[in-house]
Amino acid sequence: MDLLKHLGFGKDKEKEQAHDGIKIVCKKCGAETELSVMTAQSYVCSCGEYQRMPARARINSVVDKDSFSEMYGELTSENVIEFPDYEEKLEKAKKASGLSEAVVCGKCTIGGNECAIFVMDSSFMMGSMGTVVGEKLTRIFEYATKNNLPVVGFCTSGGARMQEGILSLMQMAKVSGAVKRHSEGGNLYIAVLTDPTTGGVTASFAMQGDIIIAEPRALIGFAGQRVIEQTTGEKLPEGFQRAEFMLQHGFIDLIEERGRMQYTLSKLLSIHS
Repeated sequence: MDLLKHLGFGKDKEKEQAHDGIKIVCKKCGAETELSVMTAQSYVCSCGEYQRMPARARINSVVDKDSFSEMYGELTSENVIEFPDYEEKLEKAKKASGLSEAVVCGKCTIGGNECAIFVMDSSFMMGSMGTVVGEKLTRIFEYATKNNLPVVGFCTSGGARMQEGILSLMQMAKVSGAVKRHSEGGNLYIAVLTDPTTGGVTASFAMQGDIIIAEPRALIGFAGQRVIEQTTGEKLPEGFQRAEFMLQHGFIDLIEERGRMQYTLSKLLSIHS
């Protein structure tokens, strides 16, 4: 069943049966849609609202068939600072997402164009960036730099992972350094911002793309609207952290629909090559 491959379960029959009948509830209209139907619709509800998309489903929606090869999947987080209940949270996240960490990295082709790719997944602790996420991202940029490959990155995150303290914040500089070296080598980095892209991820590699694309209505920002309003004492315009506002004010280059993403990425990669 292709659906479960999207979710990382391969051909495990027991897990296939366990996920039969799962429905996704639209956050806008409240409609319930079978998971298999939602997957076929690229996680876009019939009302047009974008739902959060699992990493493997997103990979399968943009890369050429059978071209994706995962890298660094063996890396997993540890409770380095002995944060209470962190091990349990990691195990829960692994079961919920079918992933070993909040980002999937690898190499692939898109429209016949070879590239490195990373895709973050909000179902793993809200896509938060800890030391392993930072390490995987750094490695994929270093691999791309060494092999003169463009990088396509799908970002979604709640920011740095609080359970790893200062070590998670250090990943911002670590990944940003790898992105800079990749750029200095004359290589292309396309960042795709999905809902939500916030915190330290926005403050680092998510906004470092040579070309920055966003999905419609994606939430993009650092701190939340309420926090900013309380700090500045000013009322902010409605939707100021949405992709459309960001495009209007020059923070991103393009808003692209999910159904056209593969085509657009293919064209951009072809132009660069």
